[in-house]
Amino acid sequence: MVALSGMPFLMRGQQKPVYVPPLTRILFVFDASQSMAGMWESDIKINIARKFLISIIDSLEKKDNVEMALRVFGHQSPVPPQDCSDSKLEVPFAKGNAARIRQKLRYIEPKGTTPIANSLLLSAKDFPACSNCRNIIILITDGVEACDGDPCKASDSLQRMGIALKPFVIGIGIDEGFKESFNCIGNFFNTRKEEKFHEALDIVISQALHSTTAQVNLLDSYGNPTETNVNMTFYDRLSGKPRYNYYHTINNRGNPDTLVLDPLISYRLVVHTIPPVTVDSFRLNQRAHTIVAVNAPQGELLVTTKGSRDFRDVKCIVRKHGSTQTLHLQEFNKQEKYLTGFYDIEIPVLPEVFINQIEIKQSALTRIEIPRPGVVNFFFPAPGYGSVYVKEGDNLRWICNLNKEGKTETLTLLPGSYIAVFRPLNARSSLQTITRSFEVTSGSSAGIELE
Repeated sequence: MVALSGMPFLMRGQQKPVYVPPLTRILFVFDASQSMAGMWESDIKINIARKFLISIIDSLEKKDNVEMALRVFGHQSPVPPQDCSDSKLEVPFAKGNAARIRQKLRYIEPKGTTPIANSLLLSAKDFPACSNCRNIIILITDGVEACDGDPCKASDSLQRMGIALKPFVIGIGIDEGFKESFNCIGNFFNTRKEEKFHEALDIVISQALHSTTAQVNLLDSYGNPTETNVNMTFYDRLSGKPRYNYYHTINNRGNPDTLVLDPLISYRLVVHTIPPVTVDSFRLNQRAHTIVAVNAPQGELLVTTKGSRDFRDVKCIVRKHGSTQTLHLQEFNKQEKYLTGFYDIEIPVLPEVFINQIEIKQSALTRIEIPRPGVVNFFFPAPGYGSVYVKEGDNLRWICNLNKEGKTETLTLLPGSYIAVFRPLNARSSLQTITRSFEVTSGSSAGIELE
């Protein structure tokens, strides 16, 4: 299986696909507002928070494929007055910057206010452009928004723009009455006790770093996961951006193959059957293998003619029964899979063929065969106006107009009874109209002189 959008797999020459995990970038947004100077059990809050955060940074420093950055707010301007712009990226993303982050944390002193929303919005520029990265924000704070911003809207904006995944928020002794104010920002962990802070940090880091597994069961008409060999696009439901493309595969044990997906995303899944099937919303279970079941029963359609080279450039128009919207353009003599159900087919040959309410059945081939056409050569004495009609009982159905500038024209027509009508361009009387009846049989060739 090869993921095209999230880029976790890369093709290297003719070798098997190689898994390339995305770079996980963690931005710590650290509260250094005045309230962080308050006591919390054994020490002031900021000392406890930075001690445990430094220990986490020590462990992250040893991990491959992880980069960190540090944004701090409330540490530059004392209150009063209130400075709602007091937020700064102190250490940008870079490899081997853990020592710089530790050094910066050790010397930060709490001074100012709590501009959470502004800090989240500013963090949008903290993540350099990257085609294969997971951007994660971990906000550590002991208070609620103190300025005019809306942290919930700021977080939602970051996610909708696809800049960062749903943030993590670690609260330091925050009143339970403010829980909803933080739940809307992200995954909220409120630590009432000092020893729980390090535990919360461990949980957050574990969730931030680990992908999880899933499988998609494409169910046939009998509820069995037998359908396969179709691309599936996993979209970030909030941002609308595609995160992964996987071609569905039945593995060598006869089961739908296991996929590696980011557990922090709410997904919208599109299975690119004809027509496509959508699962509007699902999340992964971070502690277990997730199975997503999708009803996708399919059968096959083949449109053909006994002359294998006839109509090779013609594409049949397939629509869902009763719909005017084109679903697919299908080539002659090529089998194509469709979801089971009823379809209308338009075959743009001469004369045009319409076949309505064709049923596609589970795992069955529906075959439509039209007669082999014949070839008719028209000869004109001079340029003029001409048209061809097929006889349908006592009625004539227009098929096409002839080239008024030429002296010959060749048409490929299905078997049937026809008439051609012609009048020279320079004729001054309708009585000069010429009518010729002719028959077309499969594989025949005929010449019609219109003079």
